[in-house]
Amino acid sequence: MLLKRIAIAIVALYVAGFVVFVISLPGTPHNLKDVQGVVALTGGGSRLDAAVALFEKGVGERLLISGVNPQTTKAELKKLSHGKARFDCCTDLGYAAEDTFGNAKEAAAWARFHHYKRILLVTARYHMPRSAAEFRDVMPDAAIIPYPVDPDSVRLDGWWYDLRALRVLNSEYVKYLAVSVLTTFGLEPGLDQGAPPDESEAAPQTDKHS
Repeated sequence: MLLKRIAIAIVALYVAGFVVFVISLPGTPHNLKDVQGVVALTGGGSRLDAAVALFEKGVGERLLISGVNPQTTKAELKKLSHGKARFDCCTDLGYAAEDTFGNAKEAAAWARFHHYKRILLVTARYHMPRSAAEFRDVMPDAAIIPYPVDPDSVRLDGWWYDLRALRVLNSEYVKYLAVSVLTTFGLEPGLDQGAPPDESEAAPQTDKHS
């Protein structure tokens, strides 16, 4: 009986934590004036479109697209994301990252090189808590400003009855908990395995991970 009560309590805590995780997903920031660098994580065309659109409007000094497929060229990415003049002069492509923690390390080296302390991070809304946590772990002296994007293939409206959204959100919640524990103990998280379940078809030329 005691074990049953413990199991029920654990499940209740997990569910409560999951609900808090979902309803606490970050909103879109309004003040972007002090942004120095913009970092976009590959994994879907909506992320790139949003990051490049912001950058072309004058947000940030340089743009880093992290986790690019080695076979993808800058010209292809420019066309894919509707880049313009600023894309040509001030966009850097990162080919080394294989997962989200790799994105963070790649962005940290880039930010140090350019002496950036305020980074706008662009990725999917469901992916943002974990990404921001890993970026802040690698760049404790930098301000990481989340700019979440909602992919068309995972709608967060009515997530509680959308099995696809629930699956994606639960997967990210589990990874977020794992990252929180691993980074607390100074361990390196490497939790991404394969293409993300929601956006892998949106940008096959650029996607290497979630």
